[in-house]
Amino acid sequence: MLEIEAGEKTTIRFTLNGKPVQAQAESRMQLADLLRHVLKKYGTHVGCEHGICGACTVLVDGRAVRSCLMFAAQVEGASVVTVEGLSNATGGLSELQAAFRRHHALQCGFCTPGILASATQFLQDNNAPSEHEVRDMLSGHICRCTGYTGIVEAILMTAQKRGGA
Repeated sequence: MLEIEAGEKTTIRFTLNGKPVQAQAESRMQLADLLRHVLKKYGTHVGCEHGICGACTVLVDGRAVRSCLMFAAQVEGASVVTVEGLSNATGGLSELQAAFRRHHALQCGFCTPGILASATQFLQDNNAPSEHEVRDMLSGHICRCTGYTGIVEAILMTAQKRGGA
């Protein structure tokens, strides 16, 4: 990890959505702020800034993390994937994103990018989840627009299409 003194900016190099990037950041800059304000990845939303709501969730080296709880400097040399990087190889919707659309799991969309990131890792770790396991994973996200039914259905359908549940 880089050592940065307060107020000093340093260059952070990492892979963002499959492409190498470098950006300047102060030691206190959150990863969420680097993604949104410096790198213009507006799909990463900041809700609570305490890691409770899950809206800022991104994938760092394949693991779902709250980008409001990470310093930007912590991703030096890492691979970061935001919702913009979840698309399929041709740039279209991923299977999971398409299932969210099909099951009306998008609602207002504020929490959706974080849920998609968490669900992406969840389905990589568990290819045949039960409804209870999906709901347990979703308990780390707050969505005020839905009863989660469409989200659960979309995740379960994706698992089934992939040969799981």
